[in-house]
Formats: sequence, C-alpha cells, structure tokens
Amino acid sequence: MNPNLSKLQTYPFEKLRQLMAGVIPNPDLSEVKLYIGEPQHETPGFIKDALIAGLGGLSSYPTTLGQPALRQAIAAWMKNRYGLDGINPETEIIPVNGSREALFSFIQTAIDPTRGYVPLVVSPNPFYQIYEGGAYLAGADVRFLNSVQENNFAFDYASLSEEEWRRVQLLIVCSPANPTGKVLDLNDWKELFALSDKYGFVIASDECYSEIYFDEAKPPLGGMQAAKLLGRNFDRLVMLSSLSKRSNVPGMRSGFVAGDAAVLKQYLLYRTYHGSAMSPAIQAASIAAWKDEAHVVANREQYRQKFAAVTPLLSQVLGTSMPDASFYLWARTPIPDTEFARRLAADYNVHVLPGSFLARPAHGINPGAGYVRIALVAPLADCLDAANRIQQFVSHL
Repeated sequence: MNPNLSKLQTYPFEKLRQLMAGVIPNPDLSEVKLYIGEPQHETPGFIKDALIAGLGGLSSYPTTLGQPALRQAIAAWMKNRYGLDGINPETEIIPVNGSREALFSFIQTAIDPTRGYVPLVVSPNPFYQIYEGGAYLAGADVRFLNSVQENNFAFDYASLSEEEWRRVQLLIVCSPANPTGKVLDLNDWKELFALSDKYGFVIASDECYSEIYFDEAKPPLGGMQAAKLLGRNFDRLVMLSSLSKRSNVPGMRSGFVAGDAAVLKQYLLYRTYHGSAMSPAIQAASIAAWKDEAHVVANREQYRQKFAAVTPLLSQVLGTSMPDASFYLWARTPIPDTEFARRLAADYNVHVLPGSFLARPAHGINPGAGYVRIALVAPLADCLDAANRIQQFVSHL
C-alpha cells in the first residue's frame, strides 16, 4: 500500500463524530445542523429539467475534455463575471467533477518528485483538508501559512525560510476563504505573483465560494481577473470554480479548472488516465446553470438575509462580524472550541464545527483553536433559532 496514506489525518467530520460520542442532544429542541458547508437551498427547476433532458447522452462515453458547448458556456461566464475576454475554451478550460476532485488530482499533476528534494505545497491554515491530503499522496510535504484575525487573516510569507520557498512547487489559496471568508485584494495577488515569479511555483486558486457575497456591486476578485488587471498572462496560474454553492447543486459534482494552457495540457493528460470524464447529463445541466445568473442573484439574496439577521445576534456574545464573502461565520469561543461544540450540541441541539479540526499546529499555534465554523446553510428561520440558542448558551457559560 502507498506509505503516504499513513500521513493522512482524520477528516474533520469524523473528528466531530468522535467528539459527539455519548452526547445526547436536548430532545425538547429540534436539531439545527450548521457544521457542514452543504448548500440547503432548493436546486432550481430549470437545472433539473436540463439534467433530465440530457439523459439521452448516457448512451455514449463522454470525453475527458467535455462538450464544446460546456466549455463555451464557461468561457462566456468568465467573460461576464471577470471581464476575461479571449479565454480559449479549447486550451484554457477543463470541466471537472467538482472542485474537490479537481484539487486532489491537480496536485498530483503539479508536483515533480524527481528534482532531488522533497517538494513543498503551501497551504492556508485553517484550510480545506483536500489540500493536505493531495499533497501527501503526491509525495510532497506541506507548509502552512496561518490566517489569524489579529493580522486580518493576511498571510505572513516571512514565516517560511528561503530554503523552503526554493522547494515550493505549488501554492494553494482559497478566496473567498474557507472558513474565514477573507477575499484577496489586488495587492495580495500582486505579492503572490511576485513570489511565483521569483521561485517558479504554480498558484492554484480555489474560488468555489466566489458567488456567495453581499454587495451585488462588489463581487470578489478572482485570480485570473487579478492577473489581467495587473497586465499579466496566466503563466503558472489556475483557478478552480464550482456550481455546488453557486447553483445549489452539490450532488451534481460539476465545476471547472481554467488558466495556464501549458499547465492544463499536462493536467488533461493526467485526467485522461484518471478516468474522470463528466457525465453527459451533468454536462447538459451544467450548461444551463452557467448560462443563467438570475438564480444566482436570488441565491445570494437568501444568504444576505440570513447574515443580516444572524450576525448582529452572534456579535453580541461571540464578537462575530460579517465576512468578506462565503456562507460561514468564523466565531471566537469563550471556552475551548471542542468543548463549546460538544456542550452546544448537548444543551441546545445546535451543531457547529470546532475550528481546531480545520487547522494544524504551525509556527507555534493552531490558528483554528478557540473558534467554531458556523455555516449559515439552513433556512432563515432555523438559522435565527440557532442564533438565539447560541446566545442563551453563551450567556449561561
């Protein structure tokens, strides 16, 4: 067996299951699940209709590169969303089965273990666990850049040594970030690009939360958009996007990777052998989803209402503030985060995720310790109910 499997840590939701062993939630209160970032809004009917209409495609094997119509729809969306004219749908876009699968497989492509040293993948911390698992199984090691509130969740690049930077082959960013909601601005991207130019590593920008934001006039900046604004090409840069949060279709597993054509050429070769072509029916539904923005605006409005209602309530007891984007609140806890989550579940039947489960000790701290991630994915009434329960819980600590 692959010896690198031994490096994988227990997944956060399994840690949560173990933490909750023996907990009996208050039976007088209904359960509210706010621990997992799974969209719970209704999937738009027109996407379901397109999926059903596309079932005739099941009689044919799909190609790894996907249908031209899908890549063209994605290119048109990128033009409208980011102002990216001239994206070549033949060479600069690859449809994928969700950003999770793509992140893992892209890391396998991007790492070169033959250079005489152990390659490094740089990850934010806290982070989406696929970053770490993909790195270890590619034969790389991981270095973490802590995201802490005291530094406005900015990266401290000086926390890595010159020797470490020379070994970096891939740097992963998540913007808007999971779990902090931090969005990288143009200066952040300028600094990242300068590091990539100096050390030659690839940047993978995980943008699966890019369409959950609160001001229609100020959508989050994307990595490829930043490159264009700075007068750069897309050398050593890829972005990963997804329909899951944008269109409330997490079960479809549909997204795309776009960027540097030379990098994507190698990634496509990997995927050809990986056996990861998207189902024709899913492609048909994805085309419909990428072509429509009205349902995305309506989706954002639901999140906007929830954050407007819940954030002030939780700020009174946990000091929470609005994130830049995404559907998470990153809340500091007055007691250890694991104890907070366990007691909240037992006494008030509200389930949140301890922040320490989403991070690793690095540079002397676990930057997730003392926080919980609250995913405002449940209906508005349930989120409000949960916020009131959390208020009561904290007031009795």
